[in-house]
Amino acid sequence: MGAVKNKRMPRAVREQQMLDAAVRTFGQRGYMAASMDEIAELAGVSKPLVYLYLNSKEDLFTACIRREARALTEAVRAGVRRDLPADRQLWEGLRAFFTHTARHPDAWSVLHLQARTHGEPFAAEVTAMREEIVAFVTQLILAAAREAHRDPDLPEREVAGLAEALVGAAESLAAWANATPGVTARQAAATLMNFAWAGLGDLMAGRPWTPPEEPDDPDAPDGRLA
Repeated sequence: MGAVKNKRMPRAVREQQMLDAAVRTFGQRGYMAASMDEIAELAGVSKPLVYLYLNSKEDLFTACIRREARALTEAVRAGVRRDLPADRQLWEGLRAFFTHTARHPDAWSVLHLQARTHGEPFAAEVTAMREEIVAFVTQLILAAAREAHRDPDLPEREVAGLAEALVGAAESLAAWANATPGVTARQAAATLMNFAWAGLGDLMAGRPWTPPEEPDDPDAPDGRLA
């Protein structure tokens, strides 16, 4: 660091180098505290070149979010083999998620913390990624239901709610695992798998937990989402 490198290289390679430096800086220092001078120095380029390639700090941050969101969703999808049993598919998806977030803690900080706390349009970029992952997890749960029952009796809203809950738990657990020394990606995935699959297994077997009935409770008495 320090001296700006002038060696010529393809634009695409140089741009990825800038994004690498930006993700590291944004992830460790936060969006507001990060400076374009620091990013340029870490990337080994001049600040005017960063502006030439990526226009502004806002555009640079958006490019970081998009790149890291795409990398995370691709990692989760690639981790799941459709020829495996339903529980193994969910396990492999969770393990891929926690492995990726553990290997790229700065990127996860950008997605999970920085982008969500600095308003639109940054939050919208993360929301789009999250919706894609929730849709993917929804399909995994539906596959588990089909495997357990030829004619699964799981309302669409309930499956969507289960997927939202599972993704939310994974996000929180990834943040905790990255901040807790000694917790591996495999351990984090196993923790969530044990937490989730026991409940899903009972649900697939037709043994949902049912809340106690109360005289003034307007919700459905079978414990499902109304």
